[in-house]
Amino acid sequence: MELDEVLRKRRGELGMSQAELAAAAGVDRRQIRRYEAGEQQPVLSVAVSIAHALGITVNELAGQPRHRIDLSGTWWMTWQTARGGESVVAAQEVNFAQQEELIHLDTVARGLSVEEGGYHWRGELRLWDQEVLMGWYVANDGPVRSKGTLYFVLHPHGISMTGRWVGLGYDSKVMTGWGTAARTKDEAVELNERLQAEQGSKP
Repeated sequence: MELDEVLRKRRGELGMSQAELAAAAGVDRRQIRRYEAGEQQPVLSVAVSIAHALGITVNELAGQPRHRIDLSGTWWMTWQTARGGESVVAAQEVNFAQQEELIHLDTVARGLSVEEGGYHWRGELRLWDQEVLMGWYVANDGPVRSKGTLYFVLHPHGISMTGRWVGLGYDSKVMTGWGTAARTKDEAVELNERLQAEQGSKP
């Protein structure tokens, strides 16, 4: 849809008059009429105010569809790492809370015991073009200093993701390894094992 169509449709859904929208957005009612008639396009600052008044994003106001893939919920994530020179794969439940393209991550449980180096962490991922997720993580447990970056490629149907992490770990200040995410533990572990077999198992 074009901006004028989105504007009319969304205003109608909210039961707002042109005058009410103009007041909420801080613009003249005649400008709203011109925008809805397709006679003019709002400058960016005005578009931001109108979108806010309508409870939508600027992208949606411009006619771009709302983000369709919803990754919210509990996932199983696996991490290939090393501790004391030994390769280890940890699997843990992580809660994904999505707001548009931004996803907040919080662990539900440690992937390994404290003695084995397991810890709680939080982080964020941003979804780009419905196919790549990039972000960061940082340990929540007091004395644990682990933190770093995340890069994942999303399955076309949003059912899993595979990638790598790079960060401060137990053995070194710059460590890396394969990472995966899926809705079940078995699938996440299998994806990590497949990555190691196909791409190399060295972290």
